[in-house]
Amino acid sequence: MLIEPSFYVRQNVVAIARSLIGKLLVSNIGGSLTSGIIVETEAYSWKERGCHAYGGRKTARNEVMFEEGGRAYVYLCYGMHHLFNIVTNQSGRAEAVLVRALEPVRGMDVMNARRGNVRHYQLTSGPGKLTRALGIDRSHNGKLLWNEEVWLEHSDKKVSARQIVSGKRIGIDYAGADADLPWRFTLKENPWVSK
Repeated sequence: MLIEPSFYVRQNVVAIARSLIGKLLVSNIGGSLTSGIIVETEAYSWKERGCHAYGGRKTARNEVMFEEGGRAYVYLCYGMHHLFNIVTNQSGRAEAVLVRALEPVRGMDVMNARRGNVRHYQLTSGPGKLTRALGIDRSHNGKLLWNEEVWLEHSDKKVSARQIVSGKRIGIDYAGADADLPWRFTLKENPWVSK
């Protein structure tokens, strides 16, 4: 079942990042259906220095973060990796959740072809890996997450609160004390979580 638009406009990005663990990210690119259970996320808010929207609207890149929640925010990292984020909150309250890792469910043959037949647990165990596997790129930036190419669904996977682990986000040392915020969430002992 498709995740309803009201899910994305809630005002607590940290709670949304946590509640995305166990949800299904689905893509239908070029007629190929692929999906995976979200097993790792990170929350970002305009109020803290780890966020692209910290300090306001500075670039065309972060503009979509200021839209109403329920849109994809896809940007290029290191000039080669597309990273998929879910915009949350009300319009003007720039917040987003980075999806860092998935446990593949559908279309593993397609994902393997897109990734070049990598080792099993390397297929979608990182933010750049999962976008390549699902065929997500900058062309999806700004699109609503109930379109015909990329969307989120509730899954059959039951995740209890004690199965979700929180910790520091990865790769944002430049954010000073904000780098220590426990806004990264993982599914405990899941082998698909990024290393």
